[in-house]
Amino acid sequence: MYKKLLIAIDPEDDGEGQFALETAMNHLAEDGELHLASVYSPGGGGFFPHVTAEGPEQKEAQVRNTLDLLVRKYLPLNRSVSLHVVAGTPGETLVGLAGQLGADLMMLVSRGSGGYWPLRRATVEYVSVNAPCSVLVLPSLVKADPEATEEKGN
Repeated sequence: MYKKLLIAIDPEDDGEGQFALETAMNHLAEDGELHLASVYSPGGGGFFPHVTAEGPEQKEAQVRNTLDLLVRKYLPLNRSVSLHVVAGTPGETLVGLAGQLGADLMMLVSRGSGGYWPLRRATVEYVSVNAPCSVLVLPSLVKADPEATEEKGN
């Protein structure tokens, strides 16, 4: 059992959130600390990175609200969680947060090797190699259809 567990999560994937929180409860000590983190990109679009549709405060609030909803839906009532919504590069930011918190275990959900999520795969690899703690990579709940991937390549 782990005393400090950090879950890195995509706030837009409800199934991923449920799966990660349920798995975390099986690995967290009774008196352990649970931390839920999401990293968002603060940058703008294209050639004008300083121009954004919404400010960083709005993005952070939106992500925090989504995480809060996930927690209320799937975390047992007798457990508490600290939410961390941070702007930055996902891999580096998560590794830094794990070190800052003194996490014993970081959990991530892998999207696999499909062409749809190369950034996610790179994040999982970066965290696995550089994290200051153990890393548990959970499998994706939705696997890419190999036939659909082949058809896209043609």
